[in-house]
Amino acid sequence: MPCTLIRLAGCPLRCSYCDTPEAIPVQSGQMMELDDIMQRVRTSQRPLVLVTGGEPLAQRGIFELLKALSGQPAIVQLETSGAYDVHPVGPPVRRILDIKTPGSGECSRNRWSNLQDLRKGDELKFVLTDRADYEWMMDCLKRHAIDTSAIPVLLSPCWGLLDPKDVAQWILDDHLNVRLQLQMHKYVWGAEARKV
Repeated sequence: MPCTLIRLAGCPLRCSYCDTPEAIPVQSGQMMELDDIMQRVRTSQRPLVLVTGGEPLAQRGIFELLKALSGQPAIVQLETSGAYDVHPVGPPVRRILDIKTPGSGECSRNRWSNLQDLRKGDELKFVLTDRADYEWMMDCLKRHAIDTSAIPVLLSPCWGLLDPKDVAQWILDDHLNVRLQLQMHKYVWGAEARKV
């Protein structure tokens, strides 16, 4: 689905596989007024708006931005590390929690109480670096009683570390009700392309 991507600069996490390290420092971004952001969203006329980072929930003004976006006809998604409380992010914003696996180096930052606040339209994402992360993810789903028929679960093999074919086979072998998520922009434009 065509998407307007709003990438917010600044992230307190240091994931081992971060694919946008340039977005970690707050000063790496371009300061924009809310009205300017909204004008770009309206002009794009895309059916989906994704707010990501960095870590969006660590940014001042995030709730004002989400409220303004919620008044648009587009579907609004917020992709967050899950290290911050997602409860204040109300409907119609759909929340994507990027649960940090041991391979990320930031597993201790997961805010497990967020899993009790999941609702229709939310998703869980796991970036996998190896088979151990995959096994950890399966244990996590079981331990937290995640109903994958109600809450979509996306498994994203870490670019350059884990072959997507392996993850696809594991999913088939284990009969998991999950989706394989590939970073399509890297396949289409290359791993080094930015702003695509």
